[in-house]
Amino acid sequence: MRTTLTLDDDLAEALNRAARLTGRSFKAVVNDTLRRGLAQSGSGTAALEPFVVEPQSCGWMPGIDPLRLNQLVDALEIEAWPAQQLQGGDAA
Repeated sequence: MRTTLTLDDDLAEALNRAARLTGRSFKAVVNDTLRRGLAQSGSGTAALEPFVVEPQSCGWMPGIDPLRLNQLVDALEIEAWPAQQLQGGDAA
C-alpha cells in the first residue's frame, strides 16, 4: 500500500542512517522498524499491573465553608465580567 507519511527530522535522519549502514532500502528499514515497534508495544502493555487509586477522606480545609461556595463563584464571575466585556464576550 502506498501512503504519505510525515516524519520528524531526527527520525528521518536515523532511518536514512540505518538504511545506509545496513545496505537496505529506506522502505524496508521503515517497515521493519514499525513492525518491531508494534510487536513490542502490544506485548508490553499486558504485563503491567493495573493502577489502583485508594481514595482518602480529607474533608474541607479549615476556613472553607462548603455552604458558601456559591458566593465564591459569584464573586469570581463578577471579578471576571469587566475583562469579558473588553474582549467582546457574552455576559450570559
